[in-house]
Amino acid sequence: MTTVAVLGGGIGGLAASYYLTKSSQITKVIILESSSRYGGWLWSTRRSDGAIFEHGPRGIRPAGEVGCNTLNMVEDLGLQSEILPVSYSHIASKNRYIYVNRKLHKMPSGIGGAIRTVPPFSRSLLLSVAMEPLVKKGKEEDESIHSFVSRRLGKELADIAIDSLCRGVFAGDCRKLSVRSCFPPLYNAEKQRGSIVLGMLLGSGPSPVVLPGPLAQRSRKESWAQWSLRRGVESFPEALTDWLAHSGRVQLHRHATVKQLQPSASGWEIQLEDGTISADHVISALPAKALSSVLPSSLQPLIQQLQEISTVTVAVVNLEYKGSILPVEGFGHLIPSSEDRGVLGVVYDSVPFPQHNSPNGDTTRLTVMMGGAWFQEVFGAPEEVSEERLMAAATEAIRCQLGVTMAPSWSKVVLQKDCIPQYHLGHWRRSLCAAT
Repeated sequence: MTTVAVLGGGIGGLAASYYLTKSSQITKVIILESSSRYGGWLWSTRRSDGAIFEHGPRGIRPAGEVGCNTLNMVEDLGLQSEILPVSYSHIASKNRYIYVNRKLHKMPSGIGGAIRTVPPFSRSLLLSVAMEPLVKKGKEEDESIHSFVSRRLGKELADIAIDSLCRGVFAGDCRKLSVRSCFPPLYNAEKQRGSIVLGMLLGSGPSPVVLPGPLAQRSRKESWAQWSLRRGVESFPEALTDWLAHSGRVQLHRHATVKQLQPSASGWEIQLEDGTISADHVISALPAKALSSVLPSSLQPLIQQLQEISTVTVAVVNLEYKGSILPVEGFGHLIPSSEDRGVLGVVYDSVPFPQHNSPNGDTTRLTVMMGGAWFQEVFGAPEEVSEERLMAAATEAIRCQLGVTMAPSWSKVVLQKDCIPQYHLGHWRRSLCAAT
């Protein structure tokens, strides 16, 4: 009989538990979640009138092996009828904007966008891509994303597009983030093929094969760019939690803060506030610093590696406005750090997922993301900043960047503390040391 304790009941811990139950070698899984809810950063507000607002991720990409695996799991959970797909032909997929020089600019897309020179860029994307295979291969073990892209595709693309992309994906600074750890396909393409373009065309190494189920096959046939769920993305961890609870092999514990891990003769002793749990194996789905605080002192080298992984805080401000107030249609817009350090981007939620709008009249839902690597610099300490200040900054961004002068009819401010780990230069070495 093998017992595995899973620390953390976010989507990572729940997914790990799901796969553990598929193994005949595992007899019991114990999930220990410190908070009052499961799901972690997948968090949706469902208003009584039917409107839905996301405080974390709002769309899930079906691409690649991870995307395929996720859709296979969604199908196993019986959520197929709840899927809200967004295809690549949808306006939210085709239209993505960037806010530069106090103007919204549509990012180049398609053949036409690649050939033409479009503001705010001074040369066409095609020209940068065509010249990329001629650039000499880098010799460094690691490199910042900004340096890598500047060297291979040009500084302008790095300063504007890549700076904005990293703020949107990692809420981080591309001048500090590691290309090797954040974008391994790009790093491997250069190392193995000498070029990003050649690596993408010829491949840059084997990848795991995941057999697509009917839902994943449907996503490919219909060219999904992303998807959500009818009752919000939190439906995913909710369904997963219910599935695990009925599996007969999983014990779920909320308000179960881990205080200390200690090795024992048979595995591990896990000290909680109100007792001790024994397990043969432990899987941690905790943030790095949280795990470092409960490890035994005998693992000091690992503790040190974990403590060196920094995180950033993001303020998520959900806004609802009466009527159709957007000057453009698309997924949203990102903002490079040179334009506004505090505001990372704005998602036009009503465009990709109008099903989440209130059924009572015409409304527009927006989400403003703020802070990230610049939170302390712009807003001060996260524990001291007021909701009123964050709300004021968000509505001012909507006024300046989208020209919306009316006040929102509904709003909610959520401060997601330490929500995104930052894979800075040298992260690959920390990961290697931690693994060994």
